[in-house]
Amino acid sequence: MFDKLFSPKSVAIIGASQKPLSIGNVITKNLLKYEYKGEIYPINPKADEILGIKAYHSILDVPGDVDLAHMSIPAKFTPMAMDECGKKGVKFVIINSAGFKEVGEEGLALENEVVAVAKKYGIRVFGPNCQGIINTDPELKAYCDFTFTYPEEGHISIVAQSGGVGALFMQAIHDLSVGLRFYASNGNACDISIPEILRYYGNDEKTKAIILYAEGFSDPAEFMEAAREVAAKKPVLGMRAGRTEEGAKAATSHTGGLAGGGLSTELIFKKTGILTFRDVEEMCQSAVALSSQPIPKGKRVGLITDTGGPAIIATDELVDAGLEIPELSDTAKATLKEQLLPQASLRNPIDVVATAGAPHYRAALDVLMGEENIDSVYINFVTPSFVDCEAVAKEMAEVSKQQKKPIVCNYMTDKPQWTGTTANMKEGGIPCYDYPEMAAKALAAMTRYNDLRNREIGTVKTFDDVDKSKAESLLAEAKKANRTILNAKEVYEILAAYGIPAAPWKIANSVDEAVAAAEEIGYPVVIKADSESIVHKSDVGGVAVNLTDKAAVESTVNEMTNKFGAKGLKFFIQKFMPGGQEVIVGAKAEPGLGHLVMFGLGGVTVELFKDVSFEITPVSDAEAKQMLSSIKAYRLLSGFRGAKGVDQKKLVEVIQRISQLVMDLPAIQEMDLNPIMAYEDTICVVDARISI
Repeated sequence: MFDKLFSPKSVAIIGASQKPLSIGNVITKNLLKYEYKGEIYPINPKADEILGIKAYHSILDVPGDVDLAHMSIPAKFTPMAMDECGKKGVKFVIINSAGFKEVGEEGLALENEVVAVAKKYGIRVFGPNCQGIINTDPELKAYCDFTFTYPEEGHISIVAQSGGVGALFMQAIHDLSVGLRFYASNGNACDISIPEILRYYGNDEKTKAIILYAEGFSDPAEFMEAAREVAAKKPVLGMRAGRTEEGAKAATSHTGGLAGGGLSTELIFKKTGILTFRDVEEMCQSAVALSSQPIPKGKRVGLITDTGGPAIIATDELVDAGLEIPELSDTAKATLKEQLLPQASLRNPIDVVATAGAPHYRAALDVLMGEENIDSVYINFVTPSFVDCEAVAKEMAEVSKQQKKPIVCNYMTDKPQWTGTTANMKEGGIPCYDYPEMAAKALAAMTRYNDLRNREIGTVKTFDDVDKSKAESLLAEAKKANRTILNAKEVYEILAAYGIPAAPWKIANSVDEAVAAAEEIGYPVVIKADSESIVHKSDVGGVAVNLTDKAAVESTVNEMTNKFGAKGLKFFIQKFMPGGQEVIVGAKAEPGLGHLVMFGLGGVTVELFKDVSFEITPVSDAEAKQMLSSIKAYRLLSGFRGAKGVDQKKLVEVIQRISQLVMDLPAIQEMDLNPIMAYEDTICVVDARISI
């Protein structure tokens, strides 16, 4: 698919230059310095040689085939250069030049022109406004990029929309003395997309883990399909941009306000099985472990240490991350007692003590590898001057090569003094960390990946008792009237059409109608001012609760009429539902993605505590259950301090019905059911709003 892009046998640099600080010169220099094994063809109409290599005035003058061409020329000349590449038979072009859609409409028009020329000849375009690609394969060594880090061969592949972030990841991995497989940063991505690159990495046997940096997706559905496919085969570690973006401030609902910047990207990662990170170092360190060690089958960790304090720190970090430190079996303890030093601790963590040598470490490792209730191994290794540490590291490496269970090591040493020991650890593929917390975080990330890979996907239920046409007609009426906020009658009729339970209600236009409605529903009741101009009613005195008689209803209606004015004002009369747990279910449209559905603690506390969870439509039953259990207040739903739990089965059903509702009615921009009163054996909506 992309073999000639990532493994070109010949590279032309259109815009190669003698100027040391030009991009064309840097790319040529990088190919030479990295010892690229293919043919290099500098293209410069005014030069006969570049950096000692014969140059050509045009790509059409190159005598051999060209697999890949770089363009490092002013943007306005790229359409003509693309046409010449087409005539030459080039199939892949990397446009390093800037000056395209990132600068505005004029640049976008130029970019579209370049793409049109490329399509005419069947050329695939990487970029523009990008760095390029790197392939570390010793048989090729393709450094088709203008960055400055020269990675060793390895098994981690990087793809990043931002060249700066991609280079940061590459340098971080390099600083850890770990190699890379592929690197790609595709800038504007006018043609070759990140999903396509992901698939290429996914099918590459030498890529064991993928680092992904994304700032957004032009086609979320395409990305999700590719990500789901690749993440099922190998670990994909993702980081999103714009986590603190405040663009949602203008949203008119709780759900919109809580679905902050970048959230949809993180939800895409979650839904497709990508490990999400918010810390560059933790992401890179975790990639090292995931690229060299097997995936743990569970959360149970066995620890080996030759020093006490770091083991305590590691244990705390592991437990905080949700991992478990189980007791060892009697058989394991008996074996350890026979083979370790008398001073050793035979519990988990196993303290082999500072004087332990290679046989003692090997005995502890073999025991943990054989223990059924241990899924992974964590080692704290200080390098004492009175121990043959090279021999210890050699035994660790031998066990690591068996690939039975993952091993991570907090390697505490002065590396320049212990080069042999360090080399043995590296040769064995053991990921080593300077601090116990980071080693624990890497192991926790590996365990998270196992959880993601084996998570219950569940089923998306389609309810056949809904009245879609009724709901569509209600939206059509609102659109015809140029209204973006539905009135209460429309909202509750849509909920009824989709089988979403609500407290009994009626609409009144006057005091007399309000009294009649209240008496028909039965006291006590709630009255809400119903007007398109009143968004958050409780904030402006538009809600009165627990009205127990006719006089209270009359007084409330008169007061609201005087306060808000009579024109267009109606009154929503509803049964007062005391007690119960207040929760919220909401939805927010996300361009190109569908909707985000939200669940959380409701009522006035929703904006105070922000204890909510989100999923992308369609929401399966398993995802809906996870939405409930993931909020901090979940114990309030399941029963807490003698209080009864709520009907979680009905809440799960409502979440799924809302998912179907917004998928059926994409015109809905935002929706809040807040609060929903949840009881032990039932639930009902007592306030709701919809904007279109």
